[in-house]
Amino acid sequence: MRRPIHTGGGPRNALDAAVETRDRNILNMVQEAVRHRQVMLAYQPVVQARHPERIAYYEGLIRVLDETGRIIPANEFIGVVEDTETGRILDCLALEKGLGTLARHPGLRLAVNMSARSIGYRKWMRILNRGLEGNPTVAERLILEITESSAMLVPELVATFMSGLQSKGISFALDDFGAGFTAFRHFKQFNFDLLKIDGQFIRGIAQDADNQVITRALLSVAQQFDMFTVAEFVERADDSA
Repeated sequence: MRRPIHTGGGPRNALDAAVETRDRNILNMVQEAVRHRQVMLAYQPVVQARHPERIAYYEGLIRVLDETGRIIPANEFIGVVEDTETGRILDCLALEKGLGTLARHPGLRLAVNMSARSIGYRKWMRILNRGLEGNPTVAERLILEITESSAMLVPELVATFMSGLQSKGISFALDDFGAGFTAFRHFKQFNFDLLKIDGQFIRGIAQDADNQVITRALLSVAQQFDMFTVAEFVERADDSA
């Protein structure tokens, strides 16, 4: 009798299946939330380092609600949905809610996240154009955030897209800078207005000499290109010094 040949793939296949099941469940949950518009923006203030009582602007962070009403932060689902149609719809809903907030609060400046994959997505552009037409002050108070990894998917397209909207007064922020994706040959053509240093270099920086050196280098790049700089994940007073 011939014995079956084991290729060593059994455990790996079981792990892959578990991951696929988890991702499928997450995707289904987010799709259901989007279908019923069970999404919201969580507003996080970005304050000035020297004057923490002064708010530079707010960041609107997309959240979805599961069937129990529990609020699910983006880091639990965005990696699964970002390159799907559901990811595009989430970008649309985030923009729609952000523009509505800007229209209701004329003194507010707000950043809204988007993926480079949404560039050219017709519904997203319709929402943006409608929001700009409805209130002439919205453009100069809107910041669109694109992650470093997303921007590097199609750098030439991102640069052209940014240039067109910057001419209307919209600002752009490069999110998660330093995470390791940006080729500096593309950096000059992007022309971002704000640069957000990735939080992995900031958390605990007061006790980490290596991260202090890296952060100073990233900050010098931002200063050279005249960018407003934001440090992510500043959670302790000594890290903000």
